[in-house]
Amino acid sequence: MSESSGSGQGAQSAPGAVRKDVRRNQQALLDAAAEVFVASGVEAPVRDIAARAGVGTGTVYRHFPTRADLVVAVYRHQVDACADAGPALLASSPTPGTALARWVDLFAGFLVTKHGLAAAMQADNAGFETLHAYFLDRLVPVCTRLLDEAAAAGEIRSDVTAYQLMRGIGNLCIGAESDPRYDARRMVALLVAGLRRSHRPQ
Repeated sequence: MSESSGSGQGAQSAPGAVRKDVRRNQQALLDAAAEVFVASGVEAPVRDIAARAGVGTGTVYRHFPTRADLVVAVYRHQVDACADAGPALLASSPTPGTALARWVDLFAGFLVTKHGLAAAMQADNAGFETLHAYFLDRLVPVCTRLLDEAAAAGEIRSDVTAYQLMRGIGNLCIGAESDPRYDARRMVALLVAGLRRSHRPQ
């Protein structure tokens, strides 16, 4: 990325503009990599990711020197997107229960499509543990808020914690990407529907 050759206020504002450009380029790369990983797994050629993002392979390597760097960045990017979706869905959905169901479907989709992460990270147990901690730190509070809002609205039972629900969803999603006969997201939807059906007004 070229530096500004201007002076004065233009030159002073250039670093901020450059940072925004770098951030935007990284986001585009991560979005492209996520799409390619979903389609082809984490071993997909870097040239495919570069082509999807509309950049050269050198740009990919400049931002993410190793494949593990890229896989971790994509994972964190998707976790962040899932976390950010919680408040957005609460604001845009007709009820908290609807927001919860939509978020759970998004969360399940994320779990089903994170192709090969464990294999890519298995040589770095500390790195994998750090990533799992990030996953919990970002998503458990979001899920907790959704559950609390839906329970307060009388839409679901109130005795299920976010960790229990997320763990249950995770178990339902295990191996789903390798078995076309199994629809994990449908099973997860039934789990959420069960939360509602088990709640009965007194």
